[in-house]
Amino acid sequence: MMNTIVEEKLISFKELEQKVFKYVCELGCEITRIILESYDDELAASRDTKQYRDKGGRKTSIKTVYGEVEYWRRVYRTSLEDGEKAYVYLLDEAMQMDKIGLISTNLAEKIAMTVTESPYRVAAEAISSTCGQSISAGGAWNMMQRLGERISEEEDHAVKQMNADQSEGTKEIPVLFEEMDGVWLHMQDKNHKKMKKQEMKVFTMYEGWDEEKEKQNRSTLIAKTMLAGMEKSSDFHEKREACIRKKYDADEIGQRILNGDGGGWIKEPYDPEVIFQLDRYHIYQEVLRKISDKAAQEEIRRLLEAEKTDEMLEYIETYATSVESPDEKDNKSKKARELYKYLNNNKEGLLPYDKQGKKIPEAPEGVIYKGMGVQENQNCTVITLRMKNRRMRWSVKGANNLAKALYRKENKELIETIERYTDGLIFTLQMQEIVETLSAAKAPKKDGKGNPYVDVIRAHMPLLEAMQTASRKAFKKALCN
Repeated sequence: MMNTIVEEKLISFKELEQKVFKYVCELGCEITRIILESYDDELAASRDTKQYRDKGGRKTSIKTVYGEVEYWRRVYRTSLEDGEKAYVYLLDEAMQMDKIGLISTNLAEKIAMTVTESPYRVAAEAISSTCGQSISAGGAWNMMQRLGERISEEEDHAVKQMNADQSEGTKEIPVLFEEMDGVWLHMQDKNHKKMKKQEMKVFTMYEGWDEEKEKQNRSTLIAKTMLAGMEKSSDFHEKREACIRKKYDADEIGQRILNGDGGGWIKEPYDPEVIFQLDRYHIYQEVLRKISDKAAQEEIRRLLEAEKTDEMLEYIETYATSVESPDEKDNKSKKARELYKYLNNNKEGLLPYDKQGKKIPEAPEGVIYKGMGVQENQNCTVITLRMKNRRMRWSVKGANNLAKALYRKENKELIETIERYTDGLIFTLQMQEIVETLSAAKAPKKDGKGNPYVDVIRAHMPLLEAMQTASRKAFKKALCN
């Protein structure tokens, strides 16, 4: 027994797993090639021959989770409405593969979900090591650029709908909470040279907090929706408003409440009826940055929490005067006055929205209203963890396109978005037959002559008993010797 074991070329389970995986991926590629070419045959047979003139076949490939599938499909010459000649691939049109490239839905989803968690290089390595498809960091980047561009086009379309009074939103709510902030990113030009930081704009809206979750000491936002991008402020605000109107009947929102850091780009487009609240985190952050004296910090905070905003501003002004110094290097007074200016410019928002003396509509059943200030946390979990630190630098285009995928993922819309641009939904019946056939079949063999993937299948095969279309005949030929 020992001699037999020594003489045999034994392999580890790891190596066995790799060999089986490679074989199954090759089989998957061959099956897909047969299906695609067969479907192309069906399109050729059913086309309008007067409109589409067959000009022969062209070779191409599609990236899938089990490898790159090479196949032939026909190119046709046709006439456009203006009479000019054009060349089209009916198979590509049927598969809707002209939007983000020849890449399968499953692979696109895996790339996108991995890229939103890790750098492009790491994502490419992870995809290549766990799928039959080898993809480079550049390939992953290219796909994400196309996806981000498609999302931007959807945002632009929503703006056009809004401007034409064709917004889709119909939901009526008593209060809409809105928060905005920026995330500063390290930038680079097309030659990868360092540039000045630029601000990514991030927006979050929600209807309130879940009352039941609050009883469990869990803070959960209701109907949270985010938006992010590198657009200039006017364009971003148009997209933000279109995002709102895509979901809600804006004219029937009882009260809109805005929480922000006081930046001009945030408050500028809002009408006087919107309640503005200066974000508490930014207030305390500025106090720490501008005031070094611990006792003064505590007093400013005490007055703010006691809602004595006028006294707080007077205290800061008095403090600035008291620390004036002839020493040019001593900037304590200068910083204190900067703090005073920041808070005084946002004086109307120093008190929380519910302490400003304005009537707030009652919360609906199951919803509670409480203190705002969730944007910093949203920035961190959605944008900062992926796009800052690690010595990362971004182009404006690259940052904008990744931001689109990140916020769609947070909104639980990323997979649905990818499916819109990758899945032609043309194989429903055929794929059902394939699953039934493969599940009923015995393990394929490579020994002997015949098909290199499946030599003999000795099981009930629904495919063989069905009406024999061109694609089914091709599939039968591929799998049954």
